Amino acid sequence: MIVVTAPTGQIGSKLVTTLLSHEEPLRLVVRDPAKLPHAVLERAEIVVGSHRDRDVLDRALTGADALFWLMPASPTARSPYEAYVGASIPGADAVVRHAVPRVVIVSALGRGAQIYAGHVSASHAMEDLFRSTGAHLRALALPTFMDNILRQTATIRTGTISGTLPADFTMPWIATKDIAALAAEQLIDRSWTGQDSVETLGGEDLSYRDVAEILTDVLGTPVRYQLGDRAAVEQLLTARGVSAEMARSMMDMDRAGERGINNATPRTAGNTTPTTFRAFAEEFVRPAVAG
Repeated sequence: MIVVTAPTGQIGSKLVTTLLSHEEPLRLVVRDPAKLPHAVLERAEIVVGSHRDRDVLDRALTGADALFWLMPASPTARSPYEAYVGASIPGADAVVRHAVPRVVIVSALGRGAQIYAGHVSASHAMEDLFRSTGAHLRALALPTFMDNILRQTATIRTGTISGTLPADFTMPWIATKDIAALAAEQLIDRSWTGQDSVETLGGEDLSYRDVAEILTDVLGTPVRYQLGDRAAVEQLLTARGVSAEMARSMMDMDRAGERGINNATPRTAGNTTPTTFRAFAEEFVRPAVAG
């Protein structure tokens, strides 16, 4: 029995589809089952509730052989450590109580870099929390998600993308469908033991200028990169209801990115995933912009 948290999100929804295609028995922890496709509801066990809740986790992890743990950051949390570590304590406790043999968690690159990185540093602390359970563990250490560009669909239509990193600063990017494939591979394989990070650099290293040029080519219309001011972005986030601490944490993550926290691992064939940004843009950005 594989238990999947956050099964309606960008990663979880793709992971569930892959695991069902392999005829794996699934138990899904979900707040709103109506967000799951009918075919998934027919084939998976459903535990309704939040995976921040002890009682929900007790129901979910009874008899579980593996757990996929993804903790979405709460935008109103008082700190990134509350959002990731505090919220994950019930999960780590449940892993111990139910003696779950294997855990696969979503983490981030840069572990051991000794650079404070807001959300990233908190995700590393969450990883340490699950390591302390003694379960066999694989932490998916990930870079920037290509899918985040889809949040800018409206401005892409007007010819711009924005960010707060220098236009020519290159960093690794990964598609969430490749993350889901990697997670499925770890969950299906019952042979691995011990605790380790799976550092993954995604399809390629790109700058925002590169991203804009690829979008221009794929969409057939000019797209340029507009450099934003971090203080202004932080104010915009708080105006939209994000707590001041979480808004600051997001900018701390950005500053750490510019200091190279995602660039320390050398790229190899083994840590490169299949999806390039061009392929991602053709499959996902072009339809979103057209729609």
